[in-house]
Amino acid sequence: MSALSFLGSGWRYPVAPISAGHLDYAVGADKVEQSIWIILDTDPGERVMRPTFGCGLRRYLMTPNTSATRALIKHDVDVALANFEPRISVTGLDVTAGDDPALVLIRIAYITLRDNRPGNLVYPFYME
Repeated sequence: MSALSFLGSGWRYPVAPISAGHLDYAVGADKVEQSIWIILDTDPGERVMRPTFGCGLRRYLMTPNTSATRALIKHDVDVALANFEPRISVTGLDVTAGDDPALVLIRIAYITLRDNRPGNLVYPFYME
C-alpha cells in the first residue's frame, strides 16, 4: 500500500463546488490535515452514525480563558486525536491564549505514520 493511498483522498473540507460544478478533492497530507480540522470542529453527538466522534470544543464557549480551561482543551484535543486519527502521531500540542481575550490558539505538531512526514496545524478557537 502506498503512502498516498494510506493517507486517503476525499472531498475537501468545507465541501464546495469548484469550476464547472465539480467538487474539489483533497489527497494525502492535505486530507489528513483536513481530517484533524474536522475532528476539532465536531461535537460528539453531531454525527448520527458516529455519536462519539469529535472533540467537543464548543462546551468551552463562554468560559474564561484561563490556564485551567486551556489545560482541559489540551486534554480533550489530545484524546480526540488519539481516538479518531490513526494516521498520525502527535509530537507537540500547545494551547495558548491569543491576542484577543476570547481567542485560544491550538497548535498541533504531528507526523504521518506511513511516511514520517511532519505536519502542523494552528486551529483558532474563539471562546465567545
